[in-house]
Amino acid sequence: MLAVEQGHATAQPALMERAGAAAAQLALTLLKDKPGEILIAAGPGNNGGDAFVVARLLRQAGHIVVLAFAGEAEKLPVDARAAFDAWCAAGGSFTRNFPQKKNFTLVIDGLFGSGLARAVEDHYAEWVARLNLLPCPMLSLDIPSGLDADSGQILGCAVRATHTASFIALKPGLLTLDGPDQCGIISVHTLGLEIDATAARGLTVTPALFATQLKPRAKNSHKGLYGSAGIIGGARGMVGAALLAGRAALKLGAGRVYIGLLDEPALQVDPLQPELMLRPPREIIGAPLAQLATCLAIGPGLSQRDAALNLLRGAIASPLPLVLDADALNLITTHPILTRHIAQRKAPTLLTPHPAEAARLLGCVTQQVQDDRIGAALELAKRFKSAVVLKGCGSVIALADGRWFINTTGNAGMAASGQGDVLTGIACALLAQGWHAEHALLGAVHVHGAAADECVAQGHGPIGLTASETIDAARQCLNRWRGVS
Repeated sequence: MLAVEQGHATAQPALMERAGAAAAQLALTLLKDKPGEILIAAGPGNNGGDAFVVARLLRQAGHIVVLAFAGEAEKLPVDARAAFDAWCAAGGSFTRNFPQKKNFTLVIDGLFGSGLARAVEDHYAEWVARLNLLPCPMLSLDIPSGLDADSGQILGCAVRATHTASFIALKPGLLTLDGPDQCGIISVHTLGLEIDATAARGLTVTPALFATQLKPRAKNSHKGLYGSAGIIGGARGMVGAALLAGRAALKLGAGRVYIGLLDEPALQVDPLQPELMLRPPREIIGAPLAQLATCLAIGPGLSQRDAALNLLRGAIASPLPLVLDADALNLITTHPILTRHIAQRKAPTLLTPHPAEAARLLGCVTQQVQDDRIGAALELAKRFKSAVVLKGCGSVIALADGRWFINTTGNAGMAASGQGDVLTGIACALLAQGWHAEHALLGAVHVHGAAADECVAQGHGPIGLTASETIDAARQCLNRWRGVS
């Protein structure tokens, strides 16, 4: 986005004018001809310049605009100073004090934009706090003030907007970590610029990215055409984790699903899903390729016992596509030689850590991972030569070649036990069916989040949404995307 912006620095009309015009048009839509005053908070940089343009255009449209300027005109950047002068020349006035009244129809936040790199402090922090107390819609220009555009981290404090008008392109910080809580409804305004998406290293996940896999099944089909998923885990007290992964793999299309439970005497059949085939773990990992699994997942409920470590070593040594999750990742942390063995695998490997697991793999603390979620995911992908999803709000998928993606499906209802196990099962199912590793991970993460969204839309959450409920919804989503309702 910065490269595009720099390449059009001399464009006419200027990009700041275009940004202001786009935001003003959105503001008019939000106002819906409601009477009342509009508060515009302008900051000391170019985001303040955008705010001056919006103020001028809304005033020209006949609205009453109260402009509060938290800066000094003499210190504004060149373009922002020109926008300020145009506002004043058009008869606009401003106040350096935050208004005392609260009954505004709309508030426009133009304090700080995507260039902010330090904590919001002093009177700026006071303005942010007072903006957040106003009981009306809040439109942020480009990004909510105080939000880091790269990481989604709140820099001291941040505006909590109901709407965000992002200029030229999306910013990663809008979509991950704290961004989704601060941004409200996001709209993208390209400002008339042509953007080559293929030049971007980062993209948002949509079904278009794995559309080549979304083909209806031939009528002349049999289960052998859709692979066999082998799932290893389920130590004593954690059998449910492996069963959840197995049920997800079955319902997301794997032709057969084998479950290897470490707690072998505990269960001979899954009474809720008798189609699952329960076998000793060694039988699944050690079997010839044509006999049992065509894809392995290991980790759900695995434990960190010696038996689990031996099974993990066997899974890593297998020639099959592999999904590593949960205790498999924790065992790698305590046995770092496994990192080299994973990086040397010929078959595809997917890693699905949450932030704490990622931190252990990277040898840092969880906050460091969260401060740079994209960087952490990319480092894991590079280190393990694998496809990685760093789970969380705005899950980040990273590939060993340096590309990365942010997933925007999902909701707070997914903060519950078992959801990671379901994701592992979905990914294993897609790999078993022959999906390319990149497509399998993108598809699994996206359909899992979409399933949770569908559950909430039907009234099943977000509070109390269970991992089991997302499995059937994921099946419905995948079939719908394939054109099979």
